[in-house]
Amino acid sequence: MQFTKYTGLGNDFVIVDGKTARNVQDPFALSRKICDRHFGVGADGLVLLLPSQTADMRMQIINSDGSEAEMCGNATRCVALHLYRRGIVRKKQISLETLAGIIHTDIIDEINGMVRVDMGVPRLTRGEIPMTGISSDQAVNVALRACGTEFCGTAVSMGNPHFVIFVENAEKAPLEVWGPALETHDAFPRKTNVEFVQALNGHTVRMRVWERGAGITKACGTGACATAVACVLNHKTGNTVTVKLDGGDLTIEWPAGKNIFMTGPATEVFTGDYKGEV
Repeated sequence: MQFTKYTGLGNDFVIVDGKTARNVQDPFALSRKICDRHFGVGADGLVLLLPSQTADMRMQIINSDGSEAEMCGNATRCVALHLYRRGIVRKKQISLETLAGIIHTDIIDEINGMVRVDMGVPRLTRGEIPMTGISSDQAVNVALRACGTEFCGTAVSMGNPHFVIFVENAEKAPLEVWGPALETHDAFPRKTNVEFVQALNGHTVRMRVWERGAGITKACGTGACATAVACVLNHKTGNTVTVKLDGGDLTIEWPAGKNIFMTGPATEVFTGDYKGEV
């Protein structure tokens, strides 16, 4: 099976397109195998590019544990660059169908792989996230208890759920302990991604992430967007935020409190032929 490996600031994906993608029988089992970093290619997720009736292409995103993700910001940048460079879509403004809706991308610097993505409008009510409680209420700076500790966080959906926690030192946050406990907390019926964020100044934050279905990753695009929203709602930063991730920086803009925009790089790593069962 032919594939291409991409990374968005260290958040890496195996991308499969064309007839090969359409012929995958069990993408969930395939993702667990091909994403394995010892016995497979190694990635945070598998992305299948499939025909769409409503956009230029449909992207099916499968996490490394075999669960399906509604949306992935870093993957959208990688997919847009792949579609354009391969001539599959012959324009720089590319629309992608996801389980979270239609996402619009713009390749602003093809040489350096810079892509700007319209990530849509953040969803802030408990019913939309989803999170337990009164469905019409927001969850800004709310307390949850896990691992014998009380965490105050803000819940945001970017098509997938996030719980953003502000900490004094993001580098010292024990993601491997706190992350899985909060991901599976009873407050989140579909589990959640968890971001630990340190505000550095009025326009820059440091973020580390535990991703639902993937664990600790180098970057999370939807998580960076959720973080920017949480920063504004908690009066930590302005509407344009540089989010410093383990894998590099993303620029997030939330003008007028409507659609949120993410700008960052995508990098093709290599192509290959996977010999395992498809």
